[in-house]
Amino acid sequence: KLENDYALTGTAYDFERGTISITRESLSSPKKVILVRHGLSTWNEEGRVQGSSNLSVLTEAGVKQAERCRHALAKMHFDKCFSSPISRAKTTAEVLWQGREEPLVFLDSLKEAHLFFLEGMKNVDAKVIHPKEYITWREDPANFYVNGVYPLRRLWATARDAWREILFTPGESFLVVTHKSIVRALICTALGLPPERFRSIDVNNGGISTFVFNKRGEAMLKSLNMTAHMYSDHVYLS
Repeated sequence: KLENDYALTGTAYDFERGTISITRESLSSPKKVILVRHGLSTWNEEGRVQGSSNLSVLTEAGVKQAERCRHALAKMHFDKCFSSPISRAKTTAEVLWQGREEPLVFLDSLKEAHLFFLEGMKNVDAKVIHPKEYITWREDPANFYVNGVYPLRRLWATARDAWREILFTPGESFLVVTHKSIVRALICTALGLPPERFRSIDVNNGGISTFVFNKRGEAMLKSLNMTAHMYSDHVYLS
């Protein structure tokens, strides 16, 4: 707050810097991180709640989306690729990373939010069988809880852990392949936004978002949910 006790606009840190350092420690160098949401999965297609389940796999269309991402990013150098170990993201990363010699690393901190008994249910069924929980997850996700656990708030902590693992890795340019909710959490935590802003950002299957971080660990969002490569042969140069 300012001296006159008025709150700062939105969640801005102050009037000199837009975001708080996500690392709270200095980095060895500036970093560039590209976030990619996995390709279309079987449960996406069936309208099911996926969460942390490992039963949903890439569809044929999802594999083609991963191939499009590979083509779109072919001219970019990455020091390392990080991916969720959950099947639909893992397969996307493996397809996307084909032909590269740099390491592909699977991080548990990039797993999707755990949504308990909703996982695997069709959205239309979950809304009928568990109306309170389902509607809270869709309309007020920051306050969605099961047995005293707040999955989205926990995801915010997980996202911060993931950022630290990624940004303190030697190198300057990284690719991250993961899931919709954790991508949203990564974007929001980097920008200093709280869980209440979760659904203010959306990311499509195969959507690409780009961050750069200065040596103080402060983030600048350069692009959000780029999808030109999904319907054209567009190649990103930087």
